[in-house]
Amino acid sequence: MPIAIGDEFQKNTKHSRDRLLGGHLNWAKKPKTYKEYPSALKIELPKNVPSQTLPFNEVLKKRKSQRSFSPKPLSLEGLSFLLWASTGIQRTEQGYEFRTAPSAGALYPLETYVIINNVQYLEKGLYHYDIQSHALDTLKAGDFSDTIARSALGQLMCIDAPVVLIWTGVFERSKWKYGQRAYRYVYLEAGHVAQNLAAAATSVGLGSCQIGAFFDDEINNVLGIDGVEESVLYLSVAGHPK
Repeated sequence: MPIAIGDEFQKNTKHSRDRLLGGHLNWAKKPKTYKEYPSALKIELPKNVPSQTLPFNEVLKKRKSQRSFSPKPLSLEGLSFLLWASTGIQRTEQGYEFRTAPSAGALYPLETYVIINNVQYLEKGLYHYDIQSHALDTLKAGDFSDTIARSALGQLMCIDAPVVLIWTGVFERSKWKYGQRAYRYVYLEAGHVAQNLAAAATSVGLGSCQIGAFFDDEINNVLGIDGVEESVLYLSVAGHPK
C-alpha cells in the first residue's frame, strides 16, 4: 500500500510529554518577517476604515460563499479594507507589529498576493501586499484571470470577481521556532486570515468565496515562487455580489 502521507504527517507532528517539536532558537538565523520587492512600483493604499459596518452578530448570520459577482468594480478603499482586515497591522507593542489575525509566536509566515481584475484606479495584474507599509507592490501587468481560473480547477468566479487574493506560506519563518510542527500552524493561520477576509467583506456588503482546490505549482509559477521555501496555501475571491 502507498504511504498515507496525511496520516504520517498527523502522527509525526504530534507533541507528547517526552517530545516537543522545535528546539534551540538561533536568533542570528531568524528569517525576516516581511517579504520585500524593493524594485517594484509601490501603490499606497487608503488608510481610512469604513465608517459603517454591520454589527458582528449580523456578519455571522449573513456570511456565505459568494460565487457570482457584479461587473461593478471594487473601490480602492474597499480593497484596502479587505487587505488590512485580513492580515494588516493592528497595533504596535514593545517594538512588535501585531496583526488582525493570530499567529503562532507572532512569526507571521503568510504572504498575500492579489490578482486585480476590476478595481478602480488599478491596472489588471499581479500585486503583492506590503503589510508593513500598507501598500501594493506592482509585480506583473496583464490579465491573469483566465490563468488563475484554470489553475483553480476551472472555477470561473476567479474571472468574474474583481480580485483574487492568494495566500502563501514562507515556511521557514515558523520552522525556525517550531520545526516540523510549524506546518500545522501555517495551515491554521491561513484559515484565520481567510475567515477575517470573509467577515470583513460581509461587514461592508461585499461577498467572498474561499478556494482550496488548485494546481499548486501552476499558481506558484504565476507568483514566481519556488513551491518549496514558499508555496501557495489558499485563495479567495471578493467583490460585489451579483
